[in-house]
Amino acid sequence: MDKNRRLTIWLPVIIAASIALGIFIGNNYLSLTQHGKRRMFSSGNKINAILDIIDEQYVDTVNMAKLVEGTIPKIFSELDPHSVYISAEDATIVNEDLEGSFSGIGVSFNMQTDTILVISVISGGPAEKAGLLPFDRIITINDSIYSGNNTSQAKIMRTLRGAKNSTVKLGVKRGGEPELLYFDVTRGDVPVNSVDVSYEVSKGIGYIKVSKFGRTTYNEFITAIAKLKEAGCSSFVIDLRGNTGGYMDAAINMVNEFMPEGRLIVYTEGKAFPRNDVYTNGTGTCKEAPIVVLTDEFSASASEIFSGAIQDNDRGLIIGRRTYGKGLVQSPIKLSDGSEIRLTIARYYTPSGRSIQKDYEMGNSTDYDQDIYNRFIHGEFDSADSIKNTHTEKYNTMMGRTVYGGGGIMPDIFIPRDTSGITTYFTSIVNSGTLYLYALEYSDLNREKLSSFTTYQDLYKYLQSQPLLYDFTNFAATKGIKKRPNLINISGKLIESQLQAYIVRNFFDEAGFYPIFLKDDPTLLRAIQIINEGKSVPTLEKKDADKGIAGIQATTPKIHSLAKEIVQEDYIA
Repeated sequence: MDKNRRLTIWLPVIIAASIALGIFIGNNYLSLTQHGKRRMFSSGNKINAILDIIDEQYVDTVNMAKLVEGTIPKIFSELDPHSVYISAEDATIVNEDLEGSFSGIGVSFNMQTDTILVISVISGGPAEKAGLLPFDRIITINDSIYSGNNTSQAKIMRTLRGAKNSTVKLGVKRGGEPELLYFDVTRGDVPVNSVDVSYEVSKGIGYIKVSKFGRTTYNEFITAIAKLKEAGCSSFVIDLRGNTGGYMDAAINMVNEFMPEGRLIVYTEGKAFPRNDVYTNGTGTCKEAPIVVLTDEFSASASEIFSGAIQDNDRGLIIGRRTYGKGLVQSPIKLSDGSEIRLTIARYYTPSGRSIQKDYEMGNSTDYDQDIYNRFIHGEFDSADSIKNTHTEKYNTMMGRTVYGGGGIMPDIFIPRDTSGITTYFTSIVNSGTLYLYALEYSDLNREKLSSFTTYQDLYKYLQSQPLLYDFTNFAATKGIKKRPNLINISGKLIESQLQAYIVRNFFDEAGFYPIFLKDDPTLLRAIQIINEGKSVPTLEKKDADKGIAGIQATTPKIHSLAKEIVQEDYIA
C-alpha cells in the first residue's frame, strides 16, 4: 500500500479523533488539589464537583445530605416564586390534601390551649371505631407527652398520620374520667373533602363552597349539583374565595358543566411546551343555568382558570375582589429519595388571551410575597378605583366587553371587604384566638345539651336565646382583653354571629357553619340579588363581537378534550 493511499485512509480517522479530543478538553477542566493530585470535573456538573471536593477535603466532617438539602432551595429561589423544592418529609403531607384521602386516625383537632383537643370524629373512621369521642383531649402519642409542650400542628399531623394499617397508641383525657384512657388506633383511609358545603341559599339558588381543587373535587361538585337540582335549585353561586388552587383538570371539568360545546376554557404555553388549547366537549349538565362566581384576593391558580373562563365566555358574572394572580404552571417531578420539585414550565392564559400571572422579578420574591399587603395599603380591598389596571393590556370577551390583563381576574362587580362591626376590640379577640377558644370551651362544657339537637337550625335557634355576648366579654377579660363597652356595642352583632357559627360547627361541621356564618355576607347577598333580578348573564349596550374571542374561536380548530396530564398540579409556595 503506497504512502498516499495510507494517508487517504487514516486522515479521516485522525481528524475525527482530534475533534473528539477537542470536545472532551473543551467540556472539562483540570483542578489541582493541595496534595498535588489532578482531578477532572465536568463543567456541566460543577455543583457535584464542588460537593465532592467539600466531602473529601473539608477540614471537618460535613453532613452532606443536610448541605444538599440546604443548597437546592437556594437554586430554586433564583427562579420564579412558584418553582419550589419539597423535601421527602414534606412531600407526602403537601400532596395528601389534594389526593382526596390520606392514611390517619380520622379526627379534626385544635391546639388552642397547648392540648390536642378533638373537635370531631369522622363517622366510620379509625378513631370512631377505636372509641374516641368529640372533645377528648389527646395527652400522649405512642407514650410521648404532647400536652403543654407547644408542639406544632404540623408535627402532630405527621405523628397522627402514617402508613395504612399501622397502629398508634393514644393516651386520652376524657371529661369525668380520673385517669387517662388508652386507645390503640389502626390508621386507615380518611377522606379529604374539597367541596365544603352545598345548600339552597335562597329559593331556587344553590350555593357551593369549593375550598380547593383536588383529585375528587369534580365528583364532589357533580354530587352537589345533583343534590341541589333535586332540591329545586336551577341557579348556582360558586364560592371560590380563599381557594388557592390545586389540580387544573378539576377546574376545567367544572367549567365544562356550564358551557356549550367548543368553547375555549384555557390555554397553556411555555418555552419547551407548545400552546395547548382546552375546549369544552358539550357534555355539561348546567349549560343554561344562571351562574355567579365569588372571588377574593386569595382565589388563585385553578380558581382563576375557572373564573377567567366564565368571564371571557360571558357565561356569568364574577363578584367580589381581584384574584391573586397565579398563572404559572408547575410540573411535579418526583426524585428518587421521595422529594419533589415543582418546576414552572408554562403560563396559563384565559380565552381572551390574558396571562393570569401578576408581575414578578426572577430571584426576588420579597415584593411578590408582599403583594396582598400592598393591595391592602393601597386601598384596593375597599375601593375599585384603587385597583391599578394595566390599560395597555386590553382584551375583549366573547361579546366584546373589555377586560384587563396584568395579573389576576378583575371582578365584574366589585364588593369591598365587609368592615361592618370591625373594631379594635373585635380585631383583638379574633387575632388572639379568644373568640374561637370560647366557642370550643363553651361547646365542651355544654356538650351534653348541645349534642341533643338533631338539626343545626334547632341548635342555632337555641343559641340565639343564650347570653353568649355577655359571657364571652367576661371570658375575654380573664384572658387580658379589657372590656370596651362602646366598641362591644358596635361589634356585638358580629361577635354573636361568629360565636354561634363556630359553636354549631363543633356539632354539625361545615353544613351548619356556613349558613350561619354567611347569612349577612354582602358578597353572597349581592350574588343572590343579581340572580333574582335575572342579571347573571353579562350584557353590553353596543355589542362589538368582532373584537372579542367569538371570531377567534370560530376559526380555531377545536380539540374537544379536557385536561392534559402534562400539567396537573400547581401550588402557592
